[in-house]
Amino acid sequence: MALVEINFDGIIGPSHNYAGLSLGNLASAKNAGRISQPRAAALQGLEKMRANIRLGLVQGAFLPQRRPNTVWLEQLATDPAHADTVLLANAMSASSMWTANAATVSPAPDTADGRCHLTPANLVTMPHRSHEWPETMAQLKVAFGNTEHFAIHEPVPAPFGDEGAANFMRLAPRHGEPGIEIFVYGESGGPFPARQHLVASQAVARKHGLDPAKTVFAEQSPAAIAAGAFHNDVVAVANETVLFCHEQAFTDRDTVFAELRAIMPETVIVEVPADRVSLEEAIRTYLFNAQLVTLPEGGMALILPTESQESEAVWTWLQEMIATNGPIRKLIPVDVRQSMANGGGPACLRLRVLADPATIDPRFLMDEAKLDHVAQVIGATWPETIDGDALADPALWDRIAAAHTALYNALSLNELI
Repeated sequence: MALVEINFDGIIGPSHNYAGLSLGNLASAKNAGRISQPRAAALQGLEKMRANIRLGLVQGAFLPQRRPNTVWLEQLATDPAHADTVLLANAMSASSMWTANAATVSPAPDTADGRCHLTPANLVTMPHRSHEWPETMAQLKVAFGNTEHFAIHEPVPAPFGDEGAANFMRLAPRHGEPGIEIFVYGESGGPFPARQHLVASQAVARKHGLDPAKTVFAEQSPAAIAAGAFHNDVVAVANETVLFCHEQAFTDRDTVFAELRAIMPETVIVEVPADRVSLEEAIRTYLFNAQLVTLPEGGMALILPTESQESEAVWTWLQEMIATNGPIRKLIPVDVRQSMANGGGPACLRLRVLADPATIDPRFLMDEAKLDHVAQVIGATWPETIDGDALADPALWDRIAAAHTALYNALSLNELI
């Protein structure tokens, strides 16, 4: 079985709006109340996927969830027509597009039974995300329904917050070989909540049957969380033998680095010094919320937001890094500004799964022709703009529902409607 890394991006949904619901996400708070552009947002996401395919990478996609989430509102004894403004905004959120939070994924080489294990994130810290996991679970069960190769678990129960792969990294000599699984948790974030609980991370490791000798639990620095790094993937990213991170990403960086090198001596740590790129600038530009990928021709590329290219401090440091002939050889800026304005960069928009594509439901795998088809649906059905004041408009709900149905029909995933 040929294992390859597959990036599953979230197709940005037709309810994409700026309600400012995410405490600790500075971009979300800053842009609260702005008029959003769901159609442009979704097309930007498709272009990122298309660019990955042209790099020779395998690309998948998850679909937007139903909005407003009437099932969740019914559990709260209300409905879209009667919910208060805050509840309705939470029910309308398109945040499932950030599939880095969909689940934690342990590939087959790391697990006791030799299957790829997935645990959907409960996302209990934020109300607008806490109701995502049932539909996430439904998509995972279809996409990865081959039980010979995949095991899908129930989420970790509340109150132990689990935010999925956004607080998880993996190092390995090569993708298909056993590796180190790194779970990053928070204890304190000053004015902001630490969303990933150690108990949740430990539970996922046990569910997945990981080798304790190759499993690392690292505390995210309170300074990073307080500065707006609400997930670890805002300050660190890993690929194969390379950990790319900010100097202030971890509470005890020396111990974390020593542990990784003791387990896998070939570990390469590329650390950005705080005196070159401040924590605040790294978070503002989402330098680390990037896809660090291995290119088919060899070498690694960093797929990062155009905001990083526009920062003199960030781009100067990156150019100097490239000049050292280190493991990261190519910088690929991508425009995902609509997602960035809500606090989600290129890494937020994707969930990495190491698997044989032949074992996955092909309806979730993308090629350029399929992306063209999806783009046509989005162009015809996604709202061009959404004003926050319009979230209570039944006509908007109807349009979002029709767009959702059209996309699911286009991809022959009607059973998930």
